[in-house]
Amino acid sequence: MTDIETRHQGRRAPTVVERRERRRPRPARPGEAWTYVLNGTTQRVNVSIIVPARNEAANLAGLFESLPPAYEVIVVDGNSVDGTVERAVELMPDVRIVRQQGKGKGNAMREGLFAATGDVSVFIDADGSNVPPEVERFVLALVNGADLAKGSRFLERGGSADITGIRRLGNAAIRTFVNRLYGTRFTDLAYGFNAIWTRHRDVLAFDCDGFEIETLIHVRAARMGLIIEEVPSFENQRTVGNTNLHAVRDGIRIAALLTREITDGFLNGSVRNSAR
Repeated sequence: MTDIETRHQGRRAPTVVERRERRRPRPARPGEAWTYVLNGTTQRVNVSIIVPARNEAANLAGLFESLPPAYEVIVVDGNSVDGTVERAVELMPDVRIVRQQGKGKGNAMREGLFAATGDVSVFIDADGSNVPPEVERFVLALVNGADLAKGSRFLERGGSADITGIRRLGNAAIRTFVNRLYGTRFTDLAYGFNAIWTRHRDVLAFDCDGFEIETLIHVRAARMGLIIEEVPSFENQRTVGNTNLHAVRDGIRIAALLTREITDGFLNGSVRNSAR
């Protein structure tokens, strides 16, 4: 039995990527695929890194300097007025710019995902809170058999220098509720550092516009029976500027989202133990 079969047999809950990181690739230059050799088979993966950004010009240099080379980097610009687009092009001439047609982080992620041409799509924040080299952990989790690789600040080797007490409590409440409903063992349900196989974009839909997208991805993947792998991740404080996240407002939106998903699940018969 392979490692992948052991980790996902018997509808087990998400686990942690701890193996084979010594095999992670380092492409020579942007535009190349990442090459993995697993169980004697070579797999080439084109990685799209999607960066939702609204007035993040001051934070892009640190982000771009730390990103691993990828097949493409897509900046989804939410009508910035601080020169975010110009700064992105200056720093990375081959960056792809998507001008957001709607509003909100969820909408930006959806537009970036449907613009992506890589096999894998990785979502990373533009504000410096995520650790760019961790992208490789997420891609490795997918190559090892996951459909969705989700970041967790509450696993060993994870952590946060930014989360507040009220956000931590809200996360715990949502996590407990979802785990009981779906039979999962999520440790973090409101974190935006995630990666999926791009082919799943139609299944997951991403049909919400705000920060509640970070919960929707995980809940809907569980409902659909996708294989979910948690990846330890450290959250830094935003480098420059103020966050658009509002704990109470976005908590209410998450509650409304869960109500909708539960209702849809019962109507469609898809509320079940879907973690593997």
